[in-house]
Amino acid sequence: MKIISVVGARPNFMKIAPFIRAIEAHNRVASEKIEHILVHTGQHYDKTLSQSFFEALNIPEADVNLHIGSGTHAEQVGYTMIAFEKLLQKERPDWVVVVGDVNATLACSVEAKKELINVCHIEAGLRSGDMTMPEEINRLVTDRLADLLLTPDEMSSENLRKEGVEEQKIKFVGNIMIDTLEANREKAAALSLEEILENNAVNEMYGQPLKTYTLMTMHRPSNVDHKEILEPLIDFLLNEVAASSPLIWPVHPRAEKQLNAFGLWDKVYSHPNVILLKPVGYHEMLKMNRGARILLTDSGGLQEECTVLGTPCLTLRWNTERPITLRKYGGASVLVGNEIEKIRKAYHETLALDVQPLRPNLWDGHTAERCLKAILDI
Repeated sequence: MKIISVVGARPNFMKIAPFIRAIEAHNRVASEKIEHILVHTGQHYDKTLSQSFFEALNIPEADVNLHIGSGTHAEQVGYTMIAFEKLLQKERPDWVVVVGDVNATLACSVEAKKELINVCHIEAGLRSGDMTMPEEINRLVTDRLADLLLTPDEMSSENLRKEGVEEQKIKFVGNIMIDTLEANREKAAALSLEEILENNAVNEMYGQPLKTYTLMTMHRPSNVDHKEILEPLIDFLLNEVAASSPLIWPVHPRAEKQLNAFGLWDKVYSHPNVILLKPVGYHEMLKMNRGARILLTDSGGLQEECTVLGTPCLTLRWNTERPITLRKYGGASVLVGNEIEKIRKAYHETLALDVQPLRPNLWDGHTAERCLKAILDI
């Protein structure tokens, strides 16, 4: 059997690593080996957002790099389809495996089906209901085309049933992101927080040992691309969050660009209780997440990590494709959008809570094995 796996952006890397390990484990004992080709479309192409994650998670170097790079959604999808078509016609795999909801996921699913090749979607069935999100379009189209839909939770399986997907195509396998978390817990725990801060600091180092801290990530256009939204967020973070404990903020390049464009960078940079970091690696982020008193984020994957780690989470979005992570379903997260009063209320309420780790069904570190078995069983 020949399988082509596709990654395009940083969230994909953490999902494909355990799947590659599952294939390697299979090939060590099985008489019929799997020929596996890893394709990197190059959507995230700089070292910070790409190569460093491959190295940290022991992902082998991609067999093929399409070098698509940045561009509009249409440009990324179009250029990926053109390049991927040539590869499929050359390799003729039995399966194309796509993960998550980035542009590469959509483009490679469409092209595989045009070439009459089976498509497996890992992390299928997630829905935010927000059609203004490009990722939602990617999820819907990919799931409509896929021959095998591997879901991270029962809510996602039910979403697919409601959309009319045939039952035999749906397999509930659990959350493959948690495979990566479990495989890297000990390595992350062994890291020194002080060394992480020192090695990645952008501004002046906070001068005292950190007994408690707030952690934040923010990169989505809805939060950083409009001054009338970003400026009040920054004022709240500086005047209220950083006033009560140090705020650690690994700054995404998009957020840094907009802070500079709106004239906000200097006051963030110079705040004595704000620790600005360069984008950090997976293990460094996991270490900081484990120790944070609260996390503010607009990232989807971090919502899932917080649920398993028990870190209280304020999700700076109005919706989520991962409702199982929400506090009302037993998770660690609450949706607060970017409205300051809502964030302020949830922030103070959350600090008073005792959030406990939650492990949803099949979030057990063995999802990749079930993913591979589901493919081999067909």
